[in-house]
Amino acid sequence: MTYDPERHRRRSIRLKDYDYTQAGAYFVTICTQDRTCLFGEVVDGCMGLNGAGQMLAAMWNGIPARLPGVEIDAFVVMPNHLHGIILLADAVGAPLVGAHAHAAVNRATTRVAPTDISRLGDVVGAFKSLATVEYVRGVKTTRWPAFRVRLWQRNYYEHIIRNEQSLNRIRQYIDENPLRWAFDDENPQRATS
Repeated sequence: MTYDPERHRRRSIRLKDYDYTQAGAYFVTICTQDRTCLFGEVVDGCMGLNGAGQMLAAMWNGIPARLPGVEIDAFVVMPNHLHGIILLADAVGAPLVGAHAHAAVNRATTRVAPTDISRLGDVVGAFKSLATVEYVRGVKTTRWPAFRVRLWQRNYYEHIIRNEQSLNRIRQYIDENPLRWAFDDENPQRATS
């Protein structure tokens, strides 16, 4: 089948007319392909990371050292996804919460990880790319479970954090995420009642 741009056009899930290069705080969720549980398990409301999950947490913690102008806040690695807060700063020290809209659209893809980061999609794309490389290394050297075709889903979920109240609510959501795993939409064995 040949590519037909009218039939095969990907819809962006990004907020239209929002400039994802500006300083601000963003809540992101990155899921594994097919929501395959690869990073550990939740036991009694606590996330127990396996080797792959520990690698992912260390890589997420290392984002600020690798990418100038990018900070991280609260995050949690779950069995098949990661929730985290990314803070993009600008050269003049603009506030990290309360970003304002401009005109641009951005979609994340998994690609070679750049070191000059200016957009949220670049940060997520760099993380996904580096994590994939390290995960493949773990599959080869320590027998982590292999994944089908791709480690990550094509895109990611993002939410613009507009104020301190929202930031604190999202931090609480991240912190309590393992407690709600039995009812989480990302859990393949989710309780239905």
